[in-house]
Amino acid sequence: MTNRLKEKIVKRIRIEGPVTFEAFMDMALYDPEFGYYMTGEARIGREGDFYTSSHLHPVFGEMIGRQIEEIWKVMGRPDGFSVVEVGPGEGHLCDDMLRYLGNREIFEAMKCIVVDVTSRSGKRKESGHYSFPGKVEIVDSMTGLSGVSGCVVSNELIDAFPVHLIQVKDGLKEVYVDYDKDTFREETGPLSTNDISEYFRQNSIELHEGYRTEVNLRARNWLREVESMLSEGLVLTIDYGYNGREYYSDDRNRGTVMCYYKHNFNENPYQHIGQQDITAHVNFSSLKKWGEEMGMSTVGFCRQGAFLMSLGIDEEIKRIADGSADYLFELARIKRLILPQGLGDSHKVLAQYKGANNPKLKGFSISNQVRFL
Repeated sequence: MTNRLKEKIVKRIRIEGPVTFEAFMDMALYDPEFGYYMTGEARIGREGDFYTSSHLHPVFGEMIGRQIEEIWKVMGRPDGFSVVEVGPGEGHLCDDMLRYLGNREIFEAMKCIVVDVTSRSGKRKESGHYSFPGKVEIVDSMTGLSGVSGCVVSNELIDAFPVHLIQVKDGLKEVYVDYDKDTFREETGPLSTNDISEYFRQNSIELHEGYRTEVNLRARNWLREVESMLSEGLVLTIDYGYNGREYYSDDRNRGTVMCYYKHNFNENPYQHIGQQDITAHVNFSSLKKWGEEMGMSTVGFCRQGAFLMSLGIDEEIKRIADGSADYLFELARIKRLILPQGLGDSHKVLAQYKGANNPKLKGFSISNQVRFL
């Protein structure tokens, strides 16, 4: 499989010439036949390449359910409340959220729409894979969704969007990927789109000679799709990343592109093609700026640990302690969700709202760092 994907990429380079790193990353992850996310093979969890928060413990989905229930109440308890999850992975977040909300008032009013691009390959399971199939609709894109009232949730989605790789070399240059002497090699060239230079100009980002970094323009396009789909509601984005100042700081001058293969990370995207994940951290400041330009207000931003503590994860820890025979094992996994040494610090939560409300959400009651974006 890997060799066939490599052959497709090499063939494209020989026809078109060197391709942008963004194009290379797109094929490596999303080629319809052989891309990392498109083959239907297990990629997450013990047998995969990495964990997400929803794989560590069901309490993560329960806390997301609490936040969704609160926004439903803020919006006046509407019927026809939709929760749109984009990039569901193995479906644990949706299942755990629905399991928590199953005996709540919101349950009858809500439905879940799962946007899973990998379902286009025909190798992913249908809604019967979920514990509440009657509540779940699977679509392969947001195209065709409109007038949605509710909440759009993503967990570790934007970090997997293909990025433009930028090198400062007598000005801003873009990194292109060529193939020569049986190996992929990088070279720099002119920017493939003026949107890249506009991105740096509009965000007042100045980089020194030799600096290497990324620009995620697809995040803007995704946010535009979300905004146009949503008539009113919350956009909840959970991912690892930084604000703009941290992202483009002097000590992050090699960028944030990382690869994950069998629970080990490396910085070489040109190996294990189609069999390893390739990611780049999220610039949450740019999401805030783009969202506000589209008319969405930024109502919350904080570390994942503070978000989960605000929603009462400590209450769930006590409940588990009182009723679980495997309490220490469960506690160890929950700690990874909230402590600084784990996902509690590396992952951030951004809340953006479209509508007349400016809700004060419980998830940001301990810490709200919007002012730092």
